[in-house]
Amino acid sequence: MKVMAFNGSPRKKKWNTVTLLENALKGAASMGAETELIQLYDMKYSGCISCFTCKKLSRKKDGVCSVKDDLTSVLERVRNADALIIGTPVYYGAESAATRAFIERLCFPYSKYSIDSSLFPRNISTALIYTMNVNEEMVKMSAYDRHFEITRMSIEKTFGGCELLLSTDTLQYKDYDKYEHEMFDKDAKIKRHKEVFPLDCERAFELGSKIASKQIIG
Repeated sequence: MKVMAFNGSPRKKKWNTVTLLENALKGAASMGAETELIQLYDMKYSGCISCFTCKKLSRKKDGVCSVKDDLTSVLERVRNADALIIGTPVYYGAESAATRAFIERLCFPYSKYSIDSSLFPRNISTALIYTMNVNEEMVKMSAYDRHFEITRMSIEKTFGGCELLLSTDTLQYKDYDKYEHEMFDKDAKIKRHKEVFPLDCERAFELGSKIASKQIIG
């Protein structure tokens, strides 16, 4: 089994999003899966350019994006993957720009303009991991959860079952004394990171194990 994970955070080394993704992949590997972690911010690519080449009746192959850039070979490998995990920080209530562009390119070529139809050749397990500075209460007050669910449903429609893992009230800085943080209690942030974030890592590990054992049904 091949599990591909995508880190949509520009903070690529040992921070919230990538740490959760690494734990998810460890969970998948514990079930015997082959894993790969792709850093989206290491690549140069665009989102969908609305050329509709993937919708032409004369197209030679389904599910192929005509845009040629660093994402082309990655999308080709996705066709042979057994599971996908996408991790992203939340910026202004949504995925990072790199993640959103990736999701557009990932899903749209497989989206057929008919009811409940996907051109992806089979159902595979997928998951979304979101990390964010806001707490659980603000997620609901600001309707973040509605956006997350819309994205989750889009991926589920394309590939099959999609799990959602939220890591809230995360640590922003290594040293809060060097940056603005008037809205946040520095000590509470540090305390939560020590006490709660390890539990989020455990949940990510369990998610990876679940995906690799193919318990997510589309």
